[in-house]
Amino acid sequence: MNNAVASPVVAVLGGGAAGFFGAIACAEANPNLSVILFEKTGKLLSKVRISGGGRCNVTHACDTPTQLAAHYPRGSKPLKAAFQQFGVPETIAWFAKRGVALKTEADGRMFPTTDSSETIARALEDAARKAGVRILTSTSVETIEPLADGSFRLTLSGSGATQHSGKLLVRRLLVATGGNPKSANYDWLRALGHTVAEPVPSLFTFNVPQSPLSELMGVSVPQARVVLAGEKLHYEGPLLVTHWGVSGPAVLKLSAWGARRLHELGYVGTALISWVPSFSDETLRAWLQQFRQENGKKTVASNPQFGLPQRLWRNLTEQAGITPDIRWSDLPAKAQNLLLELLLRTSLAVRGKTTYKEEFVTCGGITLAEVDLKTMESRRVPNLYFAGEVLDIDGITGGFNFQAAWTTGFLAGQAMAKRMEN
Repeated sequence: MNNAVASPVVAVLGGGAAGFFGAIACAEANPNLSVILFEKTGKLLSKVRISGGGRCNVTHACDTPTQLAAHYPRGSKPLKAAFQQFGVPETIAWFAKRGVALKTEADGRMFPTTDSSETIARALEDAARKAGVRILTSTSVETIEPLADGSFRLTLSGSGATQHSGKLLVRRLLVATGGNPKSANYDWLRALGHTVAEPVPSLFTFNVPQSPLSELMGVSVPQARVVLAGEKLHYEGPLLVTHWGVSGPAVLKLSAWGARRLHELGYVGTALISWVPSFSDETLRAWLQQFRQENGKKTVASNPQFGLPQRLWRNLTEQAGITPDIRWSDLPAKAQNLLLELLLRTSLAVRGKTTYKEEFVTCGGITLAEVDLKTMESRRVPNLYFAGEVLDIDGITGGFNFQAAWTTGFLAGQAMAKRMEN
């Protein structure tokens, strides 16, 4: 077998955020190692480049590891210790050291000041090159054979295979191949002795074929509450009406917390939208009564309240049977009650989902109990490490999935380098 590399070899599988971070951390911590990153496609950091509408939501401003960990439907408690080692402050400092400044937006999301994901991709590629990481694209690892001495024999295919006669012996192996919606695509990891939490989609929008809001495509509200009727699932945040149903952070985050339950339900249920989440039935009724007394001569339909968009307000009044000429003083009790109900609980019949492609995330992956989250090393297979979404870790939208990638990649890279020194 022609190894073609004299120094001890560390292999990283996956050319995404976690793979790059792991490779860089390992190579920088121990320059005597030969670190090789394999990417089966011809594209590197593809998710980094498209995320955040091409701006790359690098992380999220959180004061403490506990606060940060609370944004992960899967992996929350186990991640606290990992975030103490490498969290948001360390991420900001890591990029700053490499000439990339980050800014914080009003909702806590953090982006490069250039507002370009290419800034992040170039920083990672430059750091990998400076650290001496060898990158082989269009190269797949077909088989992984653990050997008695704790090393691995990799069988390669693709453009990089000829450099090693199709085989490569490695001392440490980091798997950072990302999430995958198909369970069968984890079989190679099961064959190594690991348990995989069945993958299901996370971060998706709701399809509502018979939506009473169908004519409001593009209308958004800054704060709405979405409740899944009959379930203990709800989330509050910005909401967007689309031509297929509803989207926006409130829906996406609800889908993340309810990923497994929604999968069990076949993505069929009733979503109840509160357009006035700060009100209860009692407080809203009291507000409306007082408003009627003070604004009796105003027409209901043409005077939007609660900061709601005109088109949305008019739609709700139409659903309540309120004609354009009705004044508040003449509003029948039945129509008022219907309007109150629609403001608090507009009912939408969810019949399916649509993947939010920019933030596609899988719920599922390598079971965390089988991984030492201080080092990201497998508890089942010595010298095998994991990072990123291949693990049963996923966060809500807002930079949290990238933060998990930076954290787990860094810890894995550091641990591999340290182990190779011993």
